[in-house]
Amino acid sequence: MAEFKKPLVAAPELFAARQGDQDPVARAEAGARVAHLLVRGARDASDQATTERVLALADEHGLDLLAELWADAPGDSLAGALWRLYVLRTWVRRDAVQAAREFDAGKAHAPVDEVVAGVVDPPGPQEVVALADAVVRGVVTNDLADTLDRAAAFARIVGVGRAALGEDDHGQAISASRLVDTAAALESAARNERRGNLV
Repeated sequence: MAEFKKPLVAAPELFAARQGDQDPVARAEAGARVAHLLVRGARDASDQATTERVLALADEHGLDLLAELWADAPGDSLAGALWRLYVLRTWVRRDAVQAAREFDAGKAHAPVDEVVAGVVDPPGPQEVVALADAVVRGVVTNDLADTLDRAAAFARIVGVGRAALGEDDHGQAISASRLVDTAAALESAARNERRGNLV
């Protein structure tokens, strides 16, 4: 596979060409192609500009635009894993105080995941935002499988914490369960990456 010095990183034109496309197969193919370019084409850790473009993708173009391409992708695919990473990061950045609170509540129940996630103790809002940013940066700069495992650990801890804080709140229980499902999907994607099967 060719190495790209300056990969095409989700140029707005690429998204614009697919907006309004109702063909689910075409959307899935476009999403897979964009995910591949983001991750496989941007492996030069010294390219800080590429790293920052990947990190800012959702901030600049919005999750709605990414959802057009990635939201329906299987969780254990590259596009599906990226979707889950960006949704997790966007939520953490929007509600860092709650994310830190839920992480703090969950870490006692998942000590191994706490180590893997790598959040500074005590986990304040700035620390969980830094982790979310570091995880998305890791898509470009680090080993992808480790990055996915780290995000999975974080999602699981927050899900457990949300369940603990929600007590008998049915909505919180469903939301916590979805976070644990997200963690499982990210772990599956990490396994696929280690086997060379993450596409």
